Amino acid sequence: MIMELIRISHKDKEFTLTIECSHFWQEWQKGVRNIGDTRLTSTYSWTEGIEKVERTNEEESRTVEIIADNPNEKAFFFEQTDYSIWVEFNNDVTEACFDSSRSDVNEHFSWKKKQHILMGFLNYGNDIGRADLPLLYTINGVQKRFVFSYDVISAKLDYHHDWKPILEDIEREYRMLSLDYLKRTYHGISEGEGESYDIVWWNIFHNLQEKFTRATRNIIERPRHRLKTISTYKRADQIRHFNPLLEQQFAEHRTEETRLYLVEEQQHTHNTVENRFLKHALSIIQKRYSELADRVLNFKIPLSDSVCGQIRHSEEELKHLLNNPFFRTVGSFEGLKQESLVLQRDTNYSTIYRTYFILRKSFSLNDGMFRMETKDIATLYEIWCFIEVSHIVREQLGIDETEVDHRNRMEMNGLFTWELGRGEQSRILFKKDGIELAELVYNPKHTEKEDDKVGINNLEVCTVPQKPDIVLQLTKDDVEKGMKMTYLFDAKYRISGKERGVDTPPDDSINQMHRYRDAIYYRDYDSKQLKKEVIGGYILFPGDGDSTEVQMSKFYKSIQEVNIGAFPLRPKNEENRKLLEYFIKKLIETKSSVTISKVIPQKGTSVFVPNRVLIGLVSPSSRKDYNKNFENSEADIYYTGANFPSTIALHDLHFFVPYFKERGVRDVYEITKIRTIKGSEAKQFNPDGEHPDDIRLAFHLRFHHRLSEQFLKIDTTEMVNYTFIDTDFEQLEKLWIPNSSFKL
Repeated sequence: MIMELIRISHKDKEFTLTIECSHFWQEWQKGVRNIGDTRLTSTYSWTEGIEKVERTNEEESRTVEIIADNPNEKAFFFEQTDYSIWVEFNNDVTEACFDSSRSDVNEHFSWKKKQHILMGFLNYGNDIGRADLPLLYTINGVQKRFVFSYDVISAKLDYHHDWKPILEDIEREYRMLSLDYLKRTYHGISEGEGESYDIVWWNIFHNLQEKFTRATRNIIERPRHRLKTISTYKRADQIRHFNPLLEQQFAEHRTEETRLYLVEEQQHTHNTVENRFLKHALSIIQKRYSELADRVLNFKIPLSDSVCGQIRHSEEELKHLLNNPFFRTVGSFEGLKQESLVLQRDTNYSTIYRTYFILRKSFSLNDGMFRMETKDIATLYEIWCFIEVSHIVREQLGIDETEVDHRNRMEMNGLFTWELGRGEQSRILFKKDGIELAELVYNPKHTEKEDDKVGINNLEVCTVPQKPDIVLQLTKDDVEKGMKMTYLFDAKYRISGKERGVDTPPDDSINQMHRYRDAIYYRDYDSKQLKKEVIGGYILFPGDGDSTEVQMSKFYKSIQEVNIGAFPLRPKNEENRKLLEYFIKKLIETKSSVTISKVIPQKGTSVFVPNRVLIGLVSPSSRKDYNKNFENSEADIYYTGANFPSTIALHDLHFFVPYFKERGVRDVYEITKIRTIKGSEAKQFNPDGEHPDDIRLAFHLRFHHRLSEQFLKIDTTEMVNYTFIDTDFEQLEKLWIPNSSFKL
């Protein structure tokens, strides 16, 4: 059902503006469920000439007048919602149009000249913030402009309390990444310190341009000047005023009619420090404006014809002002050697002075007098989730910021806006003592192409491209040196509904995680074999709910069952953030052997994780370089004594750890083959009566990795025959004697 929301009446009956929506009530109820009706508020303002602005009060079936600039008025404009706009003009209006900077928005409106009606529709997509509804119309030959302003809010996040922390977190990590250009909404910014970015400069000058050019014209027409003493030679009949010295010289040379006398006169000059500063400021501003104008006019979103014309007109106006003959008599600016009261107090000069220094400043995204546009809330939420996950990973690894290796992750997006680098360009590497522990990658795109620059090394797909938002890879060494365990996170700025007071993620987003896990593979380039790569996939969404109830929800419990699920994540909700913190902590602490053993196998198969470890004493041997090779981590064979314990099974023994008496253990070797060997072959001697040629076991070895750079002492009380310990990686750590700092 179409519902009239707002009606605006002009006091001179020039027009009546009506705003309608067919899905407003559904959006309102969604917002009430997610954030509460008391937070669904907006501030309205409008230009002069309006008799009244009324809103619908559905509860009381009547209209209520809206109070201008009241921050607690009921909100009517939501993201992703269609609004019909009807403007009925009186018969004196001959032309009318929607006056947005974007031509695609203006194209949604049409002027019915015979009916004197302007009609169209608005949809703000995921752009939230302050918005204008601008009308341009001609009445009795006079062009007028009316602007109605309001807040476009979200039904998922509290715009007034959640949006700003998201921006602050992003700006803290990536300066100016939040900003965008030609969006449907805008926000206030205030002056700050630091670099002045192109996009900020352009938007700020747009606000100051009219005052700046008007002040420049006023100065050129009536410039400040000063008296300057000049020396010149003149005949007596050309001198107006004689001082005593000239009178004396004239008396001496009265008869010399052609004689020239040195005269000092006062002349007006425009070459003042204030005018030199004006010339300098105008030159700098004109040059930068021209450079940016070309880039703006080639922006990916087409500008309206009127805005394009305004930009070119402004560019020509600045050039014309700079080329004015007035500046030919003005020298180069060499700085202000002392304060100028003219620059501070004169109306026009102070405008030039203030504009110049405002444009050199940086700005912060706090409420202020200047307008700035930001990326849409869905993109901001995705970037914010990436930052939150990076912070949690660093916190749970227990490392400081100096041990985090950031890539240069911001890149230009065609004009002067920035976006986060994707794939390897956005990689964050977490290290401790030079050892890689984890890495985080933003928005990699995996395709069938091996040289894809935005993918992750050794990961590929064999079907259609896949592009998860966040990839977390944890490095584990317990099964294989440098093995990476891969987990995917996808930020979805969507809420499906509510169950037991808990917001739920959309079903299709959960299904997407299943597709990611099935589609992304690891390519072993030694064997050319494809292997499953992704352990689990998790949705991050702006949901809310008591953390106890969240843990009872289906989307959370499924994480334990199938490693696919979701986490609600929004600013200032510390309790639900702790659920994600605890989960990532467990991922970091759990050994890869345990993680792999819990992977659900295909029907008819089982998951086998090589985990058994044999610790064996390395005894002195006559075999050439036998002990030296173990010392240098280069051993390729280990042989036992004549009596190998029958309690140690050989069929699933995978790793060997050499033990040096009174020193401990250090290296891990992979057992590639086990065979019987004669003592003479093992020790490399010729058998005789004194040295029986008995049968032993030989373990063929390949170096795998080091447990530590230093030898680690172990408890040998459990050694069989004082020589062997049969264990596994899970139990290995329990053998360390206290003082060992090694962690698997």
